[in-house]
Amino acid sequence: MDEAPLRETPAGLVPQGDGWFVLNARDAVWMEREGFGSRCGFEADGRVAAELGVEPHLFPQLGIKLAVIEPGQRSTLYHAETSQEDFLVLEGECLAIVEEQERRLKAWDLLHCPPGTRHAFVNDGGAACVLLMVGARREGASILYPASEVAARHGVSVERETTSPNEAYAPYGHWRPVGGPKL
Repeated sequence: MDEAPLRETPAGLVPQGDGWFVLNARDAVWMEREGFGSRCGFEADGRVAAELGVEPHLFPQLGIKLAVIEPGQRSTLYHAETSQEDFLVLEGECLAIVEEQERRLKAWDLLHCPPGTRHAFVNDGGAACVLLMVGARREGASILYPASEVAARHGVSVERETTSPNEAYAPYGHWRPVGGPKL
């Protein structure tokens, strides 16, 4: 297997090709969405790739992101996917809303979500939370954004259930690439 080249963009390095590579999170493309913190994906989906002028590159079997959730921000809207997801708090603390329950997570806590587990994260503390997010990628996978009273209390619920990420996030705009490390 050949090494995949890393292409320089104004927002950071993006792997190009299917080979192996080493990419420091500080050098990768970081994205921000108002109210949802920042994240590094180590890859570029179609929209981000087009904005950066590079070829799209997604890991075919495993999605991996590093999120920095500042106080008062959330990582995502309350949702459930048909594939497994796992979350490891690397630094700080956050509140996980899981299956209508509130759970405090601190550094080195792992939340395992089997397929169909409803979840979201909110930083209700006073310092940044760094969260490693890993999820399986399967053909035909889907996502559900259910309305939830518990999630709504923390600003992470949709008003009406949907299976469309575009509909769920319509009020918030898109993730946009930004330069520089967020660590």
